[in-house]
Amino acid sequence: MPFLFYDSTMLILLPALILSFYAQYKVQSTFNRYIRIANYGGYTGAEVARRILDAMGLGDIPVDRVGGYLSDHYDPRKKVLRLSDEVYNGRSIASIGVAAHEAGHAIQHAKGYVPLSIRNAIVPIANFGSQAAFLFIFLGLIMGAMAMLDIGIYLFLAVVAFQLITLPVEFNASSRAVELLSIQGFVTRDEEKSVKRVLNAAALTYVAAAASAVAQLLRLLLLRDRRRR
Repeated sequence: MPFLFYDSTMLILLPALILSFYAQYKVQSTFNRYIRIANYGGYTGAEVARRILDAMGLGDIPVDRVGGYLSDHYDPRKKVLRLSDEVYNGRSIASIGVAAHEAGHAIQHAKGYVPLSIRNAIVPIANFGSQAAFLFIFLGLIMGAMAMLDIGIYLFLAVVAFQLITLPVEFNASSRAVELLSIQGFVTRDEEKSVKRVLNAAALTYVAAAASAVAQLLRLLLLRDRRRR
């Protein structure tokens, strides 16, 4: 998202920016470490996802491959779980951890997990807000039109709300993943700890995104107050 104007309020973004860089480093280094360590059972990510879904009565949800690095996701609109090549075919601790996490999202969807339902409902608003907010804010600041500035901030609130509601969704999916991997015997006790490290590192990226959104909102509110004086 654009920074708009460079002034003292930029300092508000600095801690979140540092956290974002650290989160990216952490998730990549942790994933790259555990993608090289095979799980004791020799399961692939696809096998784990399939067995978890079947055990939860979700045999109608396909597990497909998707291109890209760490592009794994569950699509609630099409009810499809998609895993990157490294996770789909991989037999590592990281592979089965990520696969189980995405299966956790599918389970959330099937059970009507409220935070996920809320997040899915505000996706269109958040997408529009992320695209339109800063146009209104930019024009509002340039033209001194406070009404336009306020509209931009209100639109950006949808982005903040999306980032904040994402946190319980992701943490819950990770806790489900660890529990299911343990209950169904996919991991040993030591491997369970390793899976938690992988998923905690991934969760840090969502914390950083939420912190960045909140920091940007605070900065925008300060800019608005300055213009009103």
